[in-house]
Amino acid sequence: MDRLINREQRLEIPFQQSSTTANMTTATRLLDELCHLTVQSLESLELSDHFQVIKLLGEGSYGKVMLAVHKKRGTPMALKFFLRESTSLLSFLREYNLSLAFCTHPSLTSALGIAFSTPTHYVFAQQPCLYGDLYDVIVPEVGLDESHVQGVASQISGALSHLHSLGFVHRDVKPENIFLCDSVCRWVKLGDFGMVKAAGTRVPCVWYSSPYCTPEAEVARKGEEIDLGNSEVDDNGNKPKGDSGKTQRMLVYVDPSTDSWALGILIYAMLMGSLPWSETVSDNTAYKSYLQWSNWEGLALQDRGSDQIEDFHQVATQFAAFTPLATSLLKSLLYPQPRLRGRPDEVGRYLGGAWLSDKDVSR
Repeated sequence: MDRLINREQRLEIPFQQSSTTANMTTATRLLDELCHLTVQSLESLELSDHFQVIKLLGEGSYGKVMLAVHKKRGTPMALKFFLRESTSLLSFLREYNLSLAFCTHPSLTSALGIAFSTPTHYVFAQQPCLYGDLYDVIVPEVGLDESHVQGVASQISGALSHLHSLGFVHRDVKPENIFLCDSVCRWVKLGDFGMVKAAGTRVPCVWYSSPYCTPEAEVARKGEEIDLGNSEVDDNGNKPKGDSGKTQRMLVYVDPSTDSWALGILIYAMLMGSLPWSETVSDNTAYKSYLQWSNWEGLALQDRGSDQIEDFHQVATQFAAFTPLATSLLKSLLYPQPRLRGRPDEVGRYLGGAWLSDKDVSR
């Protein structure tokens, strides 16, 4: 165990290239190498011999996070437990090493260099965040104080920019994955790196019912409604050999614009204490009104009269409380076309000015 404890010194990442593409390649290669090295030193430990578990900090589908104190050193830490029956060793090692070696930004949760296994769990230690997550402090239909919203937006945009510069995409930005280091959101940390992938990686396109799901994922929803096995049959009505009738999964490239979209939804949720629409699909009334408003210039180029153009220029109802500054930010991050979507590192230019046109709108 002492050998593992001594690894608390953070690994230095030898980036020498100035090219972003070179950094991406270097970071992903180094992560693979670290996983290979870690698996050789991963020990099996009896938890109670080395740690005094204090309380539960959080839990999810992956497992749980416990506040604990190392018995020999007296160091408080958060122990993240992953169920072995539902977690592959490789995915555990990738999240651990990503958090250990790459999360050097102050608003990213970082590992402490302690990783081990028990008969039922894989476990690693990370810096504890003792004040819960952002979801717990967003008051429904009220939100957060505007100054706190801008502070969180600044920190999370910085954390995402750091990950993107290394070639990684978080892919799961939401209030439940942002942890508080104090009771009033002055310092927050983005965590939970189980969904992180290298930019450019091909993954199955998955749609889920949430505003955090990007509009480009709607094609997956439509694909799931089509049974490809029923579309091709021979003259006798039989399916081709090897065709099981299962829906074919579409592969897409991981792109940083996914995080931009989620950041936009997050900022909206913090300001309003609600979400702009229930799911990002073209037949959702609230999302459709946003599309008509945000794309009014493009729509005006089609065969529409001038009176219709004016209608499309009207602000979508759920965005009426925002100042032009906040509106510009949200429309940039929530741009329907991913290649034209704003980047997290552009958020800084929108900070400092008012985001709510009426201070009492969400209060």
